[in-house]
Formats: sequence, C-alpha cells, structure tokens
Amino acid sequence: VAEGPDIEDDYHNFEALNFAPDHPERDMQDTFFIEHKDKVLLRTHTSPVQVRLMKSMKPPIRAIMPGRVYRNESITARALAEFHQMEGLYINKNVSFAELKGTVIAFAQQMYGHDINYRFRASYFPFTEPSAEMDITCFLCKGKGCRVCKYSGWLEVVGCGMVHPNVLTECGIDPEEYSGYAFGFGIERV
Repeated sequence: VAEGPDIEDDYHNFEALNFAPDHPERDMQDTFFIEHKDKVLLRTHTSPVQVRLMKSMKPPIRAIMPGRVYRNESITARALAEFHQMEGLYINKNVSFAELKGTVIAFAQQMYGHDINYRFRASYFPFTEPSAEMDITCFLCKGKGCRVCKYSGWLEVVGCGMVHPNVLTECGIDPEEYSGYAFGFGIERV
C-alpha cells in the first residue's frame, strides 16, 4: 500500500504520465491549481504515486494506492469535486492484458458481488495503451435504467490499461524488458 501527497507538481501529476502539454485536464477549469505559474495543484488522480514508486523501486512492483483526489467538476449524482480512488499497479516481465482483466474482474466482484454483469469498453488514457473502462450492471436499478446510470443500465467503475511505454521509460524502466498494468476505481461509486 503506497500513499503520496495531495498537493502535487505538474511533472508527477501530468508530464511523467504522458499528458500532452495542451491536454484539457491541465486547464484551470478542470484542475485546482494552488500556484498556476509554478504548476502546483491538488492531484487529479492517485497516479503520481505510481510515478514515485516506479522511479524508486525495481520491478517487480505490486502496489495499491488509495487516496483523495480533486477535480474542478460540477457536483452530480455521479461526480464530486473531491473524491477517493483506489489505484493498482503491477510491473513485471511478460505482464498481459488478460491478467489485467482478471484482476479488475476479481476486484469488482469483491466490491459489488459475484452476480454482477460486466463489460469492457475501449477507452483512452494518456498513461496506458491499450486502455479500457469496465462497466457493471447498475446495482440500484439492476440494469433497467435510472438517473444514477443515466438510464443506460450500466455504471463505469474502473479505468484501466497497460502502462504506456513512454511512462515506463520516463520512470527508468525498460519497456523492452518490462510491461505492466494500472487501474483506478472510484470509491464513492460503490
């Protein structure tokens, strides 16, 4: 279990995680900046903890990173400006996407029950490639559709993917020798 600071710098929160300089999340309307010119901010995810781990440890790396995160968002039934994430990271030789899927399915079944239906959808995150999101049947309406699931019957519960080779390289890990996966669950969505 690893933790990190809530107040972050641009390098750990964005740059080391392969965010483009003009990525929308770096804008004032999406991120709470404490000192904009010095690029000091409230972290938008717990992924900066992953950067620190990969820079300070040699693979294999297995870690869970719980923590509070902050995003300048409108408060709704599905989104808060301050919430909690539980991220996971696994780096080793020959890590596969199939292992990632098995891990997040097992985690989701522990959180939501073994009788859930789930699906994976292709997605995009700058720090993983390929990337996916996993949805589960809405536990409130059991898939019939309600306000919380936006009448779709599904809730997105985890973003995940294989750690991008650029991130591994930035953290001093050879992507020709090692691979890995990362995932992030939103705790309040339980």
